[in-house]
Amino acid sequence: MTSTPNLAAIGQLIGDPTRSLMLEMLYDGRDWTASELARAAGISPQTASSHLRKLVDANLLEVEAQGRHRFFRLAGVDVAEALEALLVLATQRIERPGIKRIKNDPLRNARTCYDHLAGNFGVGLIEQFLHKAFILESEDGYRLTEKGNNLMDDLGIDTLQLRNGRRPFTRKCLDWSERRYHLGGALGAALATTFLENQWVRHIDDTRALLVTAAGKRRLQSIGLTVE
Repeated sequence: MTSTPNLAAIGQLIGDPTRSLMLEMLYDGRDWTASELARAAGISPQTASSHLRKLVDANLLEVEAQGRHRFFRLAGVDVAEALEALLVLATQRIERPGIKRIKNDPLRNARTCYDHLAGNFGVGLIEQFLHKAFILESEDGYRLTEKGNNLMDDLGIDTLQLRNGRRPFTRKCLDWSERRYHLGGALGAALATTFLENQWVRHIDDTRALLVTAAGKRRLQSIGLTVE
């Protein structure tokens, strides 16, 4: 007998409002404790544990114990990419012609998409990379030019190490709010890590939303890029 993927089971797990909220929180790429997830969802720790156990059993989440705390994270990039695709579908179904988007929405302005930069900021960054020929579009994503490799060296990103990893070097990721592409893959993750570690961007109030700092704007301007 040939086994087939149980799409209905996965859909039922993700479709539960509480579990959906937890997955959205974990979609920021950071680890969260069961207590933090319970508080955010407005449920008891016992109820949260039940939901989290189901997500772990379905290989949607991973859990790591550190002392008395258990930290949860998405089980991998494939889970994050599936959630991003669902967000694109959800906004396509919800938004209607003639409905104006909320201006100055922090999540639309700049955010993390699992472990890379998204929103208007992430999309604008990749479009400027293309305009300045740091990258070129390719069939499987983007291709760094010699100029782009020099830029990554200047930013302290080891592209050779990224290319030798298991993860695709670059990937086009359709942004759910902008309906244009931002940069995913190993290079997209490395850029996000570099921006966060150098405090060129920072998370707003412990959410996925990002604020581009004054230092970040200066650094981008130093390489000929602008921030709207």
